[in-house]
Amino acid sequence: MERRFVTAKILTAAIGLAAAAPVIAAAQTMTPTQQANKMKMATEHLQKCYGVNAIGRNDCAAGAHSCAGQATMARDPASFVLLPQGDCEKIAGGSLTPGKA
Repeated sequence: MERRFVTAKILTAAIGLAAAAPVIAAAQTMTPTQQANKMKMATEHLQKCYGVNAIGRNDCAAGAHSCAGQATMARDPASFVLLPQGDCEKIAGGSLTPGKA
């Protein structure tokens, strides 16, 4: 009987490790700024709002540059700033999805 419990525990641990592997790999490919943004979004209930940034005042981006503070044009549809959930839709030009620069 005890042998079954040990086997079940080992199997459960193996399944848990296998399930966690993709998450760990994804976290290792993110830059420190991207990791910080992800943590900030989760803890402070923020969302990405594209197209409302000022020059050099973006939190990150898609495409033209690598990340924070590198936007070369204001209201860049490919750059985002983190805003409280629900605020992006209230801003003219704000979008929850990236547009083409």
